[in-house]
Amino acid sequence: MMGRPGSVVVADGDKETRALVAVPLRRAGYDVIEVDSGAAALEAARADDVALVVLEVSFPDMTGYDVCRELRVHAGDGLSIFFVAGEHADAAHRVAALLLGADDFIVKPVHAAEFLARVERFVTRRSALSPPDSGVPPRERLRLTVRENEVLDLLVAGLRQKEIALALSISPKTVGTHIQNLFGKVEVHSRTQLVARAYTLGLVEVA
Repeated sequence: MMGRPGSVVVADGDKETRALVAVPLRRAGYDVIEVDSGAAALEAARADDVALVVLEVSFPDMTGYDVCRELRVHAGDGLSIFFVAGEHADAAHRVAALLLGADDFIVKPVHAAEFLARVERFVTRRSALSPPDSGVPPRERLRLTVRENEVLDLLVAGLRQKEIALALSISPKTVGTHIQNLFGKVEVHSRTQLVARAYTLGLVEVA
């Protein structure tokens, strides 16, 4: 079997359920790294050739959401992240995962052929299309203006549109225009998504 582009980290605290994901991936030719904790997933994902991390929602040491957020902050969009969950698989959990930057959320039991098709779609596409890291700060890559940076910082701080207008001495309508511009550049449709995406893209430093 020809090797696939990049390794896959499969993180699940239960060995048997972890195997349900790892075995089909190995049979398809992927190099699979199995781990059983959130910290181990973060460590394994640091390898240069990792193309995908598959996460459960809960680990003994942290949540899968924490892992996802950290991966997006440090790895950017060049790494694919999937959640595969049995428990905590309702709509609220799926939305939370996607807002934090997950590419897909799959509910157990996993159908091997469908799962591999989804993996192939993301891993192959990103391997072919992801440009090398230029070292340019995320905000510069998105070409945010000075005012857009100011509005984004205040949104992340929790200010409302009128409060931002007062703080920047501009009209609420102008603030709204900057927010719409940010939506387009960050590719989101709401302020909640914008703030979440700002963290995952590394536009905001995590304390």
